[in-house]
Amino acid sequence: MTGKEAIKNTISNAQEIMMAYVGDLTDADLMVRPVAGVNHIAWQLGHLAVAENQMLSGAGVTMPALPDGFAEAYTKETSTSDDQAKFHKKQELLAAIQTQREGTIAAMESATDDDLSKLAPEAMQAYAKTVGEIYNMIGIHILMHLGQFVPVRRTQNKPITI
Repeated sequence: MTGKEAIKNTISNAQEIMMAYVGDLTDADLMVRPVAGVNHIAWQLGHLAVAENQMLSGAGVTMPALPDGFAEAYTKETSTSDDQAKFHKKQELLAAIQTQREGTIAAMESATDDDLSKLAPEAMQAYAKTVGEIYNMIGIHILMHLGQFVPVRRTQNKPITI
């Protein structure tokens, strides 16, 4: 297995788990906060799309554009809002993630080993030393957030999916 294959595997597995966790959730379910201070899933899904775009764009990778106003809807400041009208519907969120994911995979497939070995921008060095590590962080970042999805599933009496 090559490094690219390993990174794609991490991203793919994380995506599959995410889809299993959100597949039966409604737009209303996405707004549930199981405990105070936990971001609702709607915000987290938007954040994942924005972060994927920003991390790779910040490293000089050409990524698909996010929909107009999308990034502004998923900032640290908006994470405290419970107004469902301020967030995109589930299908829009998943479409934005899918568009970014396709851009990520296409860019990574065309990247050379030298491209992946380039140092990441200084602002990202705390979590990714190289561009390859930024790509790997995409899958890890999804998994980090998925741990917050499970309590929502439990509060909504959803079945265990994985």
